[in-house]
Amino acid sequence: MGHDEKKPVDTRRRRCLGLIGGSLLLSACKGQQDTEQQDTGQKDTGQKDRPYAPAFGPAPGNKAKVYLFGVHPLHNPRRLFETYGPLLKYFNHAIPSASFRLEASRDYAEYDKKLRERHFDLGLPNPYQTLKALERGYRVFAKMGDDHNFRGIILVRKDSGIQEVSDLRGKAVSYPAPTALAATMLPQLYLQTHGLDINRDIENRYVGSQESSILNVFQGKTAAGATWPPPWQALSHERPELAEALEVKWQTESLPNNSLIARDDVPEAVVSALKTVLLQLQDHPQGQALLARLPLSRFEVADNDTYQPVRDFVLRFSQLVRPLD
Repeated sequence: MGHDEKKPVDTRRRRCLGLIGGSLLLSACKGQQDTEQQDTGQKDTGQKDRPYAPAFGPAPGNKAKVYLFGVHPLHNPRRLFETYGPLLKYFNHAIPSASFRLEASRDYAEYDKKLRERHFDLGLPNPYQTLKALERGYRVFAKMGDDHNFRGIILVRKDSGIQEVSDLRGKAVSYPAPTALAATMLPQLYLQTHGLDINRDIENRYVGSQESSILNVFQGKTAAGATWPPPWQALSHERPELAEALEVKWQTESLPNNSLIARDDVPEAVVSALKTVLLQLQDHPQGQALLARLPLSRFEVADNDTYQPVRDFVLRFSQLVRPLD
């Protein structure tokens, strides 16, 4: 009788041991799967239909250094990440020995402060910010092409009745920020040399971003709004009502486009690799698609001397319009 009473206990024990063994096996398999995903750079996003695309990392023991890449406020932060995020992702794929992280700034003042403090390893500042960055130990290694697009444009409502620059006298004009070269400084010099004293005849409103400058004139908050071609083209494409209501009334001269800069302690091998990737984007479909998002036809070779015309402009602007820090 005692012998028969032990059978159910033994059976339950074997069953429990089997369940425990099975759980350990499943855990081991899952651990192996997680390790394999980490090794290949895959992440389980729940998108089962997404094609497999391996991400290549540095060799074991050589963890890739993260380089902060700061783009000046061409757009608001959300749009900036949508526009430049894919480009940084491509950098990370094409240059496995380094890791690049995009950092947006709330406004021009914050970006300028980060440059002064050498916060960014790499950056894409506007030409005026480029000159300030050179004073802080950065150097130019490339630039955006399409210099003909690096000009200011001044928008008015089609129904405003504004025909001449003098028609803005006594009215408000919106700009992104005091240090926005194409969208503020070039338009202000244009107005100053076409019949206005911008420090007395108009109210200058710095509204924080390219989009805000455009929307201020659309909403009738300002009589005119200054920006530059890429943000105007992008926003008016997304919102056709802007193109229907607004027109480009005046445009300025052009200057060398935005630069690519590297801090003086970034290894030359990293800068050289990044430069090679940038200069070859227009040569293949994937790169062309990335450029189209900016929008831009190509990046170009440049150095510190490329921005001498900007130095000349800044001197003239300081003499005729307002002093710059």
